[in-house]
Amino acid sequence: MAAKRDYYDILGVGKNADAAAIKKAYRKLAKKYHPDTNAGNADAKKKFEEVGEAYDVLSDPEKKKLYDRFGHAAFEAGAGTGGTYGGNPYSSPDGSTTYTDSGNGWREYHFEGGNMDDLFGDLFGNMFHGNKTQSSGPKSSRKSVFYGSGFSDGFSGGFAGKGEDLRSEISVGFDEAVFGCDKMITFQDPKVPGGRQSLRVHIPAGIDTGQSVRLRGKGMPGGGGEPGDLFLKVKVEAKPGYERKGLDVYTTANIPYTTAVLGGETRVHTLYGDVSCRIREGTQSGSKVRLRGKGIVSMKNPAVRGDQYVTIQIQVPKKLTPEAKRKLMEYKEVC
Repeated sequence: MAAKRDYYDILGVGKNADAAAIKKAYRKLAKKYHPDTNAGNADAKKKFEEVGEAYDVLSDPEKKKLYDRFGHAAFEAGAGTGGTYGGNPYSSPDGSTTYTDSGNGWREYHFEGGNMDDLFGDLFGNMFHGNKTQSSGPKSSRKSVFYGSGFSDGFSGGFAGKGEDLRSEISVGFDEAVFGCDKMITFQDPKVPGGRQSLRVHIPAGIDTGQSVRLRGKGMPGGGGEPGDLFLKVKVEAKPGYERKGLDVYTTANIPYTTAVLGGETRVHTLYGDVSCRIREGTQSGSKVRLRGKGIVSMKNPAVRGDQYVTIQIQVPKKLTPEAKRKLMEYKEVC
């Protein structure tokens, strides 16, 4: 039987590598050789299994200590007594229990009380998120069980993992974000021949820049489980004359000097059409008028809307008729 390769060589790290370096090397190689991206490639599958086996040992402080001292012999059947890895069972400090059958190399791994989020969350960008544990019972008593001839075989055997999520961006118009809309997008889809797919995406009313639309099942294929999701991060385009702050919008309105002095009404543009706005006598330039409910609808509660705040700007006439000048001079003398 061919001798096993050195685990440090498999991961491409030195024997003095710390846990972070080992984890980083493993993630890089596991992504590179994962069966989902190397279908039919026997060499990649073998390397993926080697990488998983190496990480299984080197990421565990107790296993690593034994490996550094005894090499591969530390894990062979009969290599130790009582508490060694060759026995049946072996309980490690992280709460895991390993049962082995030296006749055919079959192993059953039980992870008890450990943090499975740490173990599987590091794989392929949380590819297995949501399918890590049996969630019945308190967290401290949860178990995850998978089978196989090695650590990596468990993923394609008794463990169905969710595919990796994909992320992209989408631009929408200001009014499209305010009222909601349906948009057609075309993106690279690894599951479709040719790699491109068109989808109709619903943009909910009230969405803002930085928020995301989730398309379930449009991410990477899973390792025997459901595919991941596609998240589209939204960027809302600007609209001249409008500024958004949360659910509120801010605009300006120009009014004649006489309206500011004497009061009256002016027409104001809103997202829902023009409205007539009452201007109080003596209104100052820069003052704000609040239009209740003329802002943006809440995504959480369609019955809730923000307000529109209108900043008043007073128009000063550039040219006056002789009569108008005379009247203003009379006003100046009175004041």
